[in-house]
Amino acid sequence: MLKLKRCATACLLFMSALAQAAGPKAEVIHWWTSGGESAAVKKFTEAYQAAGGVWLDTAIAGGEQARAVAINRIVGGKPPTAAQFNTSKQFLDIVEQGMLNNLDEIALAGGWDKFLPETVLNVVRVKGHFYAAPVNIHMPTWIWYSKAAFKKAGIASEPKTMDELFVALDKLKAAGLIPLAHGGQPWQDGTVFTAVLANMGGTDLYLKVFRDRDTKAISSDAFKNVLTTYKRLQSYVDKGSPGRLWNDSTALLITGKAGVQIMGDWAKGEFAMAKQVAGKDFGCIAGFGPHSPYVIQGDVFVFPKTNDPESIKAQKLMATVMLSPAVQVEFSNKKGSIPVRTDVDASKMDICAQQGLAIMKDKSRQLGNGEVYLSPDQNGALEDILTTYWNKNTPVEKVQKDIATALKR
Repeated sequence: MLKLKRCATACLLFMSALAQAAGPKAEVIHWWTSGGESAAVKKFTEAYQAAGGVWLDTAIAGGEQARAVAINRIVGGKPPTAAQFNTSKQFLDIVEQGMLNNLDEIALAGGWDKFLPETVLNVVRVKGHFYAAPVNIHMPTWIWYSKAAFKKAGIASEPKTMDELFVALDKLKAAGLIPLAHGGQPWQDGTVFTAVLANMGGTDLYLKVFRDRDTKAISSDAFKNVLTTYKRLQSYVDKGSPGRLWNDSTALLITGKAGVQIMGDWAKGEFAMAKQVAGKDFGCIAGFGPHSPYVIQGDVFVFPKTNDPESIKAQKLMATVMLSPAVQVEFSNKKGSIPVRTDVDASKMDICAQQGLAIMKDKSRQLGNGEVYLSPDQNGALEDILTTYWNKNTPVEKVQKDIATALKR
């Protein structure tokens, strides 16, 4: 009996030593669950483990659901080590309530303020302190198209204007294909709207609507034209559109059943998983014309408040690893995004990423996604209005008034 007790004690001591030797453990909440997303997050996992850490994965399908779980656990006193949010105001409340550890030491050592775009810097730095580690730059309003579908529909060249896009959609419909592969969810409806606003309204109208919430601009004929064009696109979706996941819409392009999708560059991760090559199997349009805005979205990780030395060590290691240049490129190649750093070797990135990186050099074309300028409540109200308009015959003038009211909250 004594021998058994000694063995048990020795085993426990051995296991404890192994746990300490394994390095800092990080439980990470995120919503990267699609094929391409899973391949991307694996790059972070591998890099963290290579640096001596232990990554405990808590993947929750759906951004809203994952954020809700993270916030509930943070508020409830059982926080994860790190949690994913978008590059937006989504985590501002928990910053203001003192529920996050800052990353000032890591940001200063890494020179974040020297390479982060101003739009991203203004999100992750609150009142002079860094509260989130930005891991990528996504552009949500890319226009993707299937080369096979275009060939079948007799479309010889890439659309260069909104009018040419509608011509292409008409040809796709005539060929018996799904012209616009779209998932009828509020955030996806909002993505299409943002694409139309950026391409038709340019930087000026975009900022007047989202940043300034200018009632005169929202009531203008120019904005009315944006809304009617947005509504016109609805006539090109298929009956299976309502409620469809974004990656299922991308799959329709991959299989040549659909021609066009307006979606963020995370869709490129799905093309990569299917072994499709940019420029050969699918095309990508960042915007119409050399002055079209490059809308900046992305992902960040926040680190809940803790005084535990091991947890703090895990948080600092994770932030450092995620922002390292080589990991940035490896992750973005799988995720479809571009690195948030400007000092990386992007020579092995595809033509779509190269296009995005080239545009990002022109700061005048860098605009924040709507969520950068709007509160979560304002953004939710706007999405509700746009989704109702997308699905019902609502007079455009009423939509303009509803948006003006919602954004003045």
